[in-house]
Amino acid sequence: MEERMFGNTHILAWLEYFAQSVPVDLEKIKILDITRKNKNLIPTVESHSSVLVFTDVGHDDIFYRMWDAGLGECEVWYNEGSEPSGPILHKPVKQMIDRGINASAGMIILNPNARSTAKVGMDNSNFSTGSIRYVGSEIRAVILNKMHLSLGDTVVVVGGASIAVESAILAAEGTVIAVEYDRSDRRTLEENANKFGIHNISIIDHVDDHSLSGLPKPELAFLVASASLEQEIECLLRRNPRMEIIVYTLDFRCAGNLPATFERFGLGEIEAIQIAVSRMDAKNHLTAEPAPWIVSGKA
Repeated sequence: MEERMFGNTHILAWLEYFAQSVPVDLEKIKILDITRKNKNLIPTVESHSSVLVFTDVGHDDIFYRMWDAGLGECEVWYNEGSEPSGPILHKPVKQMIDRGINASAGMIILNPNARSTAKVGMDNSNFSTGSIRYVGSEIRAVILNKMHLSLGDTVVVVGGASIAVESAILAAEGTVIAVEYDRSDRRTLEENANKFGIHNISIIDHVDDHSLSGLPKPELAFLVASASLEQEIECLLRRNPRMEIIVYTLDFRCAGNLPATFERFGLGEIEAIQIAVSRMDAKNHLTAEPAPWIVSGKA
């Protein structure tokens, strides 16, 4: 078993300690150890009414980041030491924004406004403004539905920044490998990862054997079609010959050629759909958004 700072004995001790004073049903509590790599605190608190968080020293802005994400009304139950003993204190996050973590310890965060379901197809206003032009939220929701992400999946997202962000939230126990060729786009994606408190995302600048070598083997790839599409598919299939590939394109000719391209790389179960979305403007006129083709195949 993986060696970690907070093992089963520590977790049970902290649960018993908090059970004596915190008004929460421990049956419904979510346990999150952010001393382990790639754990997302903010999305977890957003989607759970009670979270037992284990943390180590050095998170100087942890409560400020929660407040900045709109979690200021959440209540934090904690103590002043690193052991489950002594008085338990509690304050709302908004009163703790200048406080960091000064000991390795556990704390319970209660969120009265927690969602019971994950966000899918977030409004584009939630993302950082920058160099990236985001796909419409309804189209993104359909794409995420096609991806069928599980909690522990590893997925590659090429040129789809908002898809990468939502994938990282949905696959909270997995890894998202986000590829952005443009430096400004990578910077915007980093801003989004920071804004949403996402730590299970690795941002790289291109697809090749070297850039993927130190990263987990992906089961799924979402690619925005480009001139390097075939090179990307070939490289990804070397990394995992049984990968599922999903390609987004606005080019009808590209969409029409993709089935033959997929077959050449040994991908079957090919499916193609087109997504059309229209929005009503202030003058009650319907304006059509770009209608992409989504083509998928499995090795």
